[in-house]
Amino acid sequence: MKVGKPPRLLPVIRHCVSTTWLSPDLEFGIRNPSGLTSPSDDQTKFLPVFRSGSYSEIGPKQCMEDEHIQIDNLIDHFGAAVNFPSPGAFYGVFDGHGGIDAASFVRKNILKFIIEDTHFPASVDKAIRSAFVKIDHAFADDCHLDRSSGTTALTALIFGRTMLIANAGDCRAVLGKRGRAVELSRDHKPNCYTERLRIEKLGGTIFDGYLNGQLSVARAIGDWHMKGSKGSNCPLSAEPELQGLTLTEEDEFLIMGCDGLWDVMSSQCAVTIVRKELMLHNDPERCSKELVREALNRNSCDNLTVVVICFSTDPPPRIDIPKTRVRKSISLEGLHLLKGALDSDI
Repeated sequence: MKVGKPPRLLPVIRHCVSTTWLSPDLEFGIRNPSGLTSPSDDQTKFLPVFRSGSYSEIGPKQCMEDEHIQIDNLIDHFGAAVNFPSPGAFYGVFDGHGGIDAASFVRKNILKFIIEDTHFPASVDKAIRSAFVKIDHAFADDCHLDRSSGTTALTALIFGRTMLIANAGDCRAVLGKRGRAVELSRDHKPNCYTERLRIEKLGGTIFDGYLNGQLSVARAIGDWHMKGSKGSNCPLSAEPELQGLTLTEEDEFLIMGCDGLWDVMSSQCAVTIVRKELMLHNDPERCSKELVREALNRNSCDNLTVVVICFSTDPPPRIDIPKTRVRKSISLEGLHLLKGALDSDI
């Protein structure tokens, strides 16, 4: 798709303290995927247009183990062979470790496992959960691949205005919502409280932040040298956590990145950079490259992969902060961080 240039005079959106976050019922889980709503869902006729850009860099490592996928139009990609409920898109970031085999296998096959699942398209969330587990087993059965390699997996499947984020591992999806960062996935680190409880309940241990003293993530596909027989409950899980929402005109873009980005940059910082870049040139690929460049400048020590997905052909509008309500000494990014902390009861 041809990338349009931003207009000379951008429309002004007034920033309000009452900006609403996602419903608590949707936090880190799917309650009712067929009925996902956002606060302004009934007040808008917004129809997203998907366009994306990506950038990867090996960084200081000796080999590149990241993989990613970006499909802006599923109907064009598959043709009439698949019956999708509505026009949609699919994106994924896969951060491999112990070799490239697992990440490459998942990139090539994950979407196929989703759309061929018996739950698809009637129950998309069940299809995604099932696909993650099935592709983990299929990887173990492929005798031509190194089954001891592993990968985290972060995917975004969008149909119309409904977006489902699935995550297993420490990649992260962050929504840019009128300049505010809304995290749509949780980093599955072994020291995370809920992951620690799950791991210890299944007999696993955590040593110096590593699962069983070996792996720095609590969920991953592959790594079969750390798993038991297929179907057994294992501390290292391939099952994803899902988050869903209905996109509105306030939702400007989505950032998907591996942990090499988030190790050196906050979610709000990334959203601020992307929004600023989009207002300058409206090119998501250049935004992805800028995030990778900034992460390298901050001495990221990992492979870097970033995908930026925009939901409109237009650049984000300028945000006007009323002078009577905000002190000049507070930056826009600082204001967003403060509001996020207050809204999250931190």
